[in-house]
Amino acid sequence: MTETGPDQTVVEFEHVYLVLDDKPVLRDVSFRLARAETKVIVGASSSGKSVLLKTALGLFRPDSGRVAVFGRDITGLREEELYPIRQRIGMVFQEGALFDSMTVYGNVAYVFQEDRALPAEEEEERVRRALRFVGLEEAIEKLPSELSGGMRRRVAIARAFVGEPALMLYDSPTAGLDPVTAQSIITLIVKLGDLEDVSGLVVTHRLQDAGVIADYFYDRESEGLLPAHSNGRDYDTKTSVLVLREGQVVFDGARDEMFRSRDAYIRRFIG
Repeated sequence: MTETGPDQTVVEFEHVYLVLDDKPVLRDVSFRLARAETKVIVGASSSGKSVLLKTALGLFRPDSGRVAVFGRDITGLREEELYPIRQRIGMVFQEGALFDSMTVYGNVAYVFQEDRALPAEEEEERVRRALRFVGLEEAIEKLPSELSGGMRRRVAIARAFVGEPALMLYDSPTAGLDPVTAQSIITLIVKLGDLEDVSGLVVTHRLQDAGVIADYFYDRESEGLLPAHSNGRDYDTKTSVLVLREGQVVFDGARDEMFRSRDAYIRRFIG
């Protein structure tokens, strides 16, 4: 498999069309995601955002066009050929999708139990590191039912991150959360990108999520987010925004450029 170098593209869609149940869901979608870049995908409901993520993961195959991940064309790959590529991808599903009967440890370690067996000590070390990253090591023996909604979402991020992926896919990670909890999840997404150089595709209905990811960076010293552009600071957050409308890309670029767009749909969408 082709490795992704410092300046290479992690995900690339070229003129992708996808029809589901006789309905066009993705229509001539083209974009690139660079190494260590985060691209926030926004749009109205049923605009194709979640389908785009699943297509990047190889769960849907385009009817035409090309999808490449880590420099390899995955469009026509068989399931067994997709396996080593998916091992380098972490997926955070809507609502977290934890296993109710498993402890936090079991949920986060699930990937190792399934297909990447590690010595017990190394497995525990990796699980604890992932939980420390999301601030939940103390909950390691709890069941999902004992956690708040925000805590469950953080466990889902730890589960996706424990395999040390090069690419993270987030499907509406703040959906259904109160503003304070949603902010904590977005902080984790920024932290993961800034400290681990992980590329990310983030699907969200919340424009404020895109704003935080684009305008803030994670500061190790304060262990929190700081404005990327203030007090003479000019930090490159490596963030772009892609707007979908009925399966078509109507914008792909910097958030500030989106707000300056005169496109009628984008003006209505950003309100």
